[in-house]
Amino acid sequence: MTTPRDLLIIAMDVAASRAPERGDLSLALAGAELIDLLDAQAITLAGDHIVPSDRHAVADRMLDEAVSSLARQAPHDSVDDWLWRRGRDLSAAYLAALEAAGQLRRQRHRRWMIFQPTHVVLVDSPARRHAADRYASGEPIIAALAEAVGIGDKPTAESPSVADDAVATVLAAVHDAVRGLEAERQRRALDEAAFDNIWRGE
Repeated sequence: MTTPRDLLIIAMDVAASRAPERGDLSLALAGAELIDLLDAQAITLAGDHIVPSDRHAVADRMLDEAVSSLARQAPHDSVDDWLWRRGRDLSAAYLAALEAAGQLRRQRHRRWMIFQPTHVVLVDSPARRHAADRYASGEPIIAALAEAVGIGDKPTAESPSVADDAVATVLAAVHDAVRGLEAERQRRALDEAAFDNIWRGE
């Protein structure tokens, strides 16, 4: 399993009572991809820009897609640009990948409602236990990614830290992107509320 798949499993399992926003999760999944690619030496960072290496082949299909889509000539993708570009609908892509791997099953809420839409649930599997163990152990990378999407209740002052500067750069970019997305949601909510007030004559 990979860090993005582990993060998605944690989001579905550990955070079942408070599911992360889909956009937040997609941004964090893109960041998790970068962290795994750094670990595989498929990329390096030059400042905040992603430089693919000659060793771009990785065993996981989703990670291979990720590294293959990177700009291989200057100007290279910045981490921030990558998160927004790669992160678009990435949570749905990873859900599909987990389902194809047999890690999910479809379930109806109520059997007697013929038109009730199905939803997917995790199956009991070694992959699920592995992801839960990573989270329960407080592994800094998975803990920081989980915290970025609102899983857990640790205050910012206790945020996990990592020793690797490149990984720390990615994690910081994920947190900034998620905060930016939340600010955009709040702005849109205010705009919609103001529009509703105009229609009500307030």
